Amino acid sequence: MPLIVGRQPVLEALKSKNFVEKVYILFGAKGNHISQIKFLARKRKAKVVILSKQKFRELTPSTATQGVAALVGEREYNDIDDILKVAEERNEKPFILLLENIQDPRNLGALIRTAECMGVHGIILPKDRSANINQDTVKASAGAIEHMRIAKITNVSQTIDELKEKGLWIVGTSSKADRVITDFDFNIPLVLIFGQEGQGIRRLTEEKCDFLVKIPLFGKVESLNVSVACGMFLYEIRRQKSLIQKSEVENIKAEE
Repeated sequence: MPLIVGRQPVLEALKSKNFVEKVYILFGAKGNHISQIKFLARKRKAKVVILSKQKFRELTPSTATQGVAALVGEREYNDIDDILKVAEERNEKPFILLLENIQDPRNLGALIRTAECMGVHGIILPKDRSANINQDTVKASAGAIEHMRIAKITNVSQTIDELKEKGLWIVGTSSKADRVITDFDFNIPLVLIFGQEGQGIRRLTEEKCDFLVKIPLFGKVESLNVSVACGMFLYEIRRQKSLIQKSEVENIKAEE
C-alpha cells in the first residue's frame, strides 16, 4: 500500500473518502494538525501508531515528513464522465486540465494543488510519458490530490476527439500562439492542455486544439515553470468566470 507523508497530506487523506489503514506519528510530535489527525484517524477507525525517531526513520527516510505518515489504499482513477459529473453537480461549464508529458512528480503535485484551489473539475493524465503519483506528488499537492478527480488515458489524440464530441473546446498553451491569455474568452466548456516544461505540448496534440493561447513574456528568459504558467492561466479563467457570475447575479437583482 502507498505511504504518504506530511501533516496536511495525511489530514486531507483522512478527510477524503479514500481508505486509510494506519497513521504513523513520531513520538513527541504535537500541534493542532497532530490533534486533528489523531481524532480523524480514530473516527475513521484507522490504527494510530506512535513511533520512536529511529523506527520512524526506518519507515520513511524522507526528512520532510513533519513527523506524520500514513498507509493508504491504492489510488482509484476516475473516468472522464466522472469529471463531467462534478461540473454538472456544481451547475458549471466543464473546466478540465489535461497534462501531457509532465515528468516531475513535484511539479505534478503543484499543478494538482493549484487546479483544486481554482475550481478545476478534474485532471486528465496520459498513462505513458507522465510522472507517477508518488509521495512527492502527494506532498507537493498539500493534500489537494485527495479532492481532485483524476483520469488516466492511453491515447491523448483519441481522448481529445471524444471530449470534442461531448461539446468541450480544446485550448492548448503554446508560446507560438497568436491569442493572448487576457484577450481570450474562457467562458466555454473547456479543456486546457499543458505540456512538458521547456517543450510544451506535442505537435499532434497542438494540431488537435481548437485554439492556442499564450502568456506574453517581457523579460529575457523565454519560458515559465509549468506550474507557474498553469497558475496564471487558471487564475485568469477563474477571474473571468467570477465576473460572469457577478454580472448574472446583478442582472437578476435588476429584474427583481
